[in-house]
Amino acid sequence: MKKTLNRIVTLVFTFALVLSMKGMALAAPSQYVHNPMDNPKAAKDIVVNDNAVYGFSPSPESERLKEYASYDWTDKATVDAMRAQREEYHASIQELYQIMISMKQAGKSTEEIARVVSAKRNEIRLASYKDDPEGLAKVKKSNLETYGNENGGTAEFFYAKYGSWETVIEKSISANPGADACLGLYDKYYDTYMISGAQPAADIYVVQPGDYLSKIAKDVLGNQYLWRQIYENNKNVISDPNVIRPGQQLDLKNIKPAA
Repeated sequence: MKKTLNRIVTLVFTFALVLSMKGMALAAPSQYVHNPMDNPKAAKDIVVNDNAVYGFSPSPESERLKEYASYDWTDKATVDAMRAQREEYHASIQELYQIMISMKQAGKSTEEIARVVSAKRNEIRLASYKDDPEGLAKVKKSNLETYGNENGGTAEFFYAKYGSWETVIEKSISANPGADACLGLYDKYYDTYMISGAQPAADIYVVQPGDYLSKIAKDVLGNQYLWRQIYENNKNVISDPNVIRPGQQLDLKNIKPAA
């Protein structure tokens, strides 16, 4: 009798625990290591939505994502389809890195590279909606409202805004972190968002195409063997010291350059 009672109590406890965990999962679907709301660039475009698949949905007040606020972000099939489309877009950006490298090797100026990469980025972005006419119409409307050009921001637009062709290139290879947060991709592409203001610029190095740690150590710090210190300083963004990606921000603070 006692064993039976203990078994019943155990079963009841287990059942209650499962229900509790299920309730927690429903209340907090987002499992991101990095909280998108800590990133001002993401926070301005999204809202916390406990019912959404990944815990966030576009804000109706967002300048860039408001056209997507009406989508059903609680429907997994809908979100999965958009996530797959977004992954294709991220993959296509790798083409921009190759263009940059080729043009740099050919001796092209920063302005020339910025103009080509900026135009190509717009082309890639629109092409990612080839099977989604409704989405294409929305992004063109958003581009027109934001940039005055339905195809997206031009190199001239960004140069007038930032006054730097280097920044035009950076903007061309960046991705909207708010969109990634809504689609379950925020952690995956966290190190490419170029979040500014976290540390003094002198302590930050943004990885460029063709970079590797010993090259950065030599070019920036004057000693190629300081690559290990860079790695130790940035384990939060570098999982493998042999693999770094353009756009990653490396913290060089407290790393002593060669005398």
